[in-house]
Amino acid sequence: MEANPLELVEARSSRLNATVAVTVALLSTVMGVCKVKDDNIVQAMQQAQSDKVDHWSFYQARNLREELARATIAQLRVQAAGRAPAERADADAAIAQYQALATEQAQKKAELLLQAQQDQKNYDALNFRDDQFDLADAAISIAIAALAVASLTQAWWLYALALVPGVFGTVMGMAGLAGWSLHPQWLAGLLS
Repeated sequence: MEANPLELVEARSSRLNATVAVTVALLSTVMGVCKVKDDNIVQAMQQAQSDKVDHWSFYQARNLREELARATIAQLRVQAAGRAPAERADADAAIAQYQALATEQAQKKAELLLQAQQDQKNYDALNFRDDQFDLADAAISIAIAALAVASLTQAWWLYALALVPGVFGTVMGMAGLAGWSLHPQWLAGLLS
C-alpha cells in the first residue's frame, strides 16, 4: 500500500504547527514572567528617580539656607564693626548663632549630596536590568512574529531562524531575572 502524498504533507504541516505552538507557549511564558519582574524594576526606578529629585531639592534648600546664613554673618560683621565693644555683644552672639546654622546646613547638605549620588547609582543599576528585560521582550516578540509566519508558510527553515531571537530573548530574560551582568551595550544604546 502506497502512502498518500497529501497525508505526508498534512503530517509534516501538523508537526510544524504543533512545534510552533509549543514554542510560542514557552516563549510567551518566559515573556510573561519577565514582564512581571520588569514592571517591578520600573517601579523601583521611578522611586529611585523620585528620591534623587527629592534629595537634590533638599540639597538646594540647604544650600540656600547656608548661603543666607553666611550673608547674614557678613552683614552683622559689617554692622558690628562700627560699634563700641560693649554694643558688639549682641552682634557677636547673633554671628555665632548664624555660624552654627551655616555649619549645620553645610553638613546636612553634604549628606544630601551623598544620598542623591547613591540614588543615581541605584537608578543606573536598575536601568541596566530594565534594559535586559526590554531586549528580552523585543527579541521574543520578533521570534513569535517569525514563528507565526513559519506556521503560515510551512517553512521549517523560518522556524529555525525564529529560534535565534527566541533564544537570545530567553537568555536576556534569564540574565535579568538572575542578575547576570550580560548586557549588549551597543544594542541597548541602539534601541534607546
